Amino acid sequence: MTTSSPASEGPAITLPVPALDVLAVRLGVDLPSIEVLATALVHRSWCAENPGHDSNERLEFLGDAVLGLIITDHSFAAYTELSEGELTDVRKAVVNAVTLAEVADELKLGDHLLLGKGEEQSGGREKPSILADALEAVIGVVYVAAGWGEAQGLVMRLLGSRVEEAHAGGPGGQDYKSRLQELVARHFEEPPRYQTDAEGPDHARRFHTTVSVVGVPRGHGDGRSKKQAEQVAARDAYASLMAKLEEQNA
Repeated sequence: MTTSSPASEGPAITLPVPALDVLAVRLGVDLPSIEVLATALVHRSWCAENPGHDSNERLEFLGDAVLGLIITDHSFAAYTELSEGELTDVRKAVVNAVTLAEVADELKLGDHLLLGKGEEQSGGREKPSILADALEAVIGVVYVAAGWGEAQGLVMRLLGSRVEEAHAGGPGGQDYKSRLQELVARHFEEPPRYQTDAEGPDHARRFHTTVSVVGVPRGHGDGRSKKQAEQVAARDAYASLMAKLEEQNA
């Protein structure tokens, strides 16, 4: 598909971005025109071979800031029990090149990039750094073209479950299984027991966990992975037990 750049990024230019309409459907964003996505997909290696065109680097810069603020704003409002340092850990677990590259790969963002011949031949469509940068640029152009609300909706659709997992105990998040283990060891003779069930097709499987302490169900959790469900259940049980122990000691 041949597209033009958004007016905010300079004069209209022709960009031969492949299957842009398909990407727009995957993103699920409401834009004035899908053509505004084009400049988010232009790598500097393509610009070097096509003088007169701008790369996606300015949009990447903007998208990085927008992404960070959206995740920070959501975490601050949703996780009122976390300290400043803990909120930082949640954000770092999501706003990083590895996670962004994974999400970009899920969107098949590499299929839509404009790359120079050398970068194309060296596997640029699969390079994590290029994919992560392109996703930030997409967030940036959605913010420019459609505003905060649309950008916020996009970010939370793409990363909301990962934020939840980070809060529940994913990479860099809160390890509530360890916290629960330590709490139970101090007050009970048996360790917590986890029972996890799964439902749904492989591509959309959900896990449901119940954690029991001395045979009594104390926490329940759902998630897109067994680890996430167990962490959510452990967090629920930890809060329940802490409240019970504080009541007993009052």
